[in-house]
Amino acid sequence: MTDLQETPVRAAWAMQDPLLTEYYDTEWGMPVHDERGLFERLTLEAFQSGLSWLTILRKRENFRLAFDHFDPAAVAAYTEDDVARLLSDAGIIRNRLKIEAAIANARAVLALHEAGETLGDVIWAAAPLRSPAPERDSDVPTTSPESVALAKELKRRGFRFVGPTTMYALMSAIGVVDIHLVSSHMRGASGLWNVDGTRRDVEFRVPSGSAGAAA
Repeated sequence: MTDLQETPVRAAWAMQDPLLTEYYDTEWGMPVHDERGLFERLTLEAFQSGLSWLTILRKRENFRLAFDHFDPAAVAAYTEDDVARLLSDAGIIRNRLKIEAAIANARAVLALHEAGETLGDVIWAAAPLRSPAPERDSDVPTTSPESVALAKELKRRGFRFVGPTTMYALMSAIGVVDIHLVSSHMRGASGLWNVDGTRRDVEFRVPSGSAGAAA
């Protein structure tokens, strides 16, 4: 980087570790539509509850191996033997309630598919008409009316560990809302949001039934 180039502006949390910086610069806030990708992020956000995201990132590959690369059909078929296997796996977060929630959520995803819907349909329906435009870290919200509604809808459909704060973290991570600082080099990088928080003239949702669509 030359003296004429400005240092990229990032959220404070993204500067705490190189792994977080890489995640911020390459993944956080970028759109995810495929079912496996959404199920992975939903599961990881639930496991993150009460912990740091850095802890989750460091264990992410272990989670993928332990949970059949987040194939909802595979996880939905888990038995008590699988729960015991996961509880003995030091490479992941060994929390019985969260493990059982992941299995229940996989079954809820399959129920959506049986009803002709996708997890993407439900999550992306929560996209607001306008994203926040935070100028500093303290301006970034942790919930929204949309995340409250999404949490309520997912719980109604049998999902667990999907509170409003967790759902807002998920929405932010996959581009449903853009909470990058307005001065950040990643603001608007998703292609869905303008810097001022207004929507761009693009399709936000994928057609129902696109469970195998690419991210």
